[in-house]
Amino acid sequence: MKIFCITIFLCIYTLTFGQTYNSIITEADAFYNNKEYEKSVKKFKKAFKLEQKSAGDLYNAGCSASLNGDKKLAFKWLNLALQNGWSNVRHLKSDTDLTALHKDKRGNKLVAEMQAIVDKREVNYDKPLQAKLLAIFDDDQQIRQQFIAAQKEFGYQSRQVDSLGKMMLFKDSINLIKVIEILDKHGWVGPDKVGGQANQTLFLVIQHADLATQQKYLPMMREAVKNKNANSNSLALLEDRVALREGRKQMYGSQIGYDDKTNKSYVLPLEDPDNVDKRRAEVGLGLLSDYVKRWDIIWDVEEYKKQLPELENK
Repeated sequence: MKIFCITIFLCIYTLTFGQTYNSIITEADAFYNNKEYEKSVKKFKKAFKLEQKSAGDLYNAGCSASLNGDKKLAFKWLNLALQNGWSNVRHLKSDTDLTALHKDKRGNKLVAEMQAIVDKREVNYDKPLQAKLLAIFDDDQQIRQQFIAAQKEFGYQSRQVDSLGKMMLFKDSINLIKVIEILDKHGWVGPDKVGGQANQTLFLVIQHADLATQQKYLPMMREAVKNKNANSNSLALLEDRVALREGRKQMYGSQIGYDDKTNKSYVLPLEDPDNVDKRRAEVGLGLLSDYVKRWDIIWDVEEYKKQLPELENK
């Protein structure tokens, strides 16, 4: 299964060069979601002519190549993911997208090489805490992947989506208890102690929490960003969520609404739309126009400003 950080996009690129990359990656992910793996692979190839630094994108590309039946390319991209910091050996070994590779001797070699690098890289990690956070990460993301797939296949109002939504809420409540326990005991533990993916789990779970919990741990995350124990782009998304839930406008345009009447998505109320891309760039986020393509939204700032009073009343 591809790794998805739902509603968050963590790659940081240069303002001109990177946004083109982000736009192509968005298209590659969309083709993957639609099970059009050949088209997805072509888009990943195009993107990697520009940039080959994101371990997550390289891993996801390996998944698309595997599902497209191109083992050689899949191993190439997975090895590049390893070189760029991918370290979730457990996910690699169990990922159903990579089933075709698991019985291949190159698969065993890749796992062994990854394990050796990970063991060396993580010699000073808190391994029990890392394992706990990685398990929560998988639990958080897998149910969301199923939820998104059901929306595409059965529709937003379907029985399947409703059932998965209830299951997702239940899982979130359990994961939140575990993460709060970790935060209260260890603080916002950084990637130098548990690795990047385990560290990101803290944000993923808090961003799905109730407002009171988000308000409680938002100052802790702000301090973690200052200490390089959390990502500034992740903090931006949490800031947006809290702002909207407190009745204020979001600053970065990360939060998307859905209109049941028109069956269309839209950017929830946004402060100073004219300068949103400047603010996004300051925290390592790409152009809003690229970001919203994931929801089939065409960003037109002048049109958005006309619609904003109506959006605020929804």
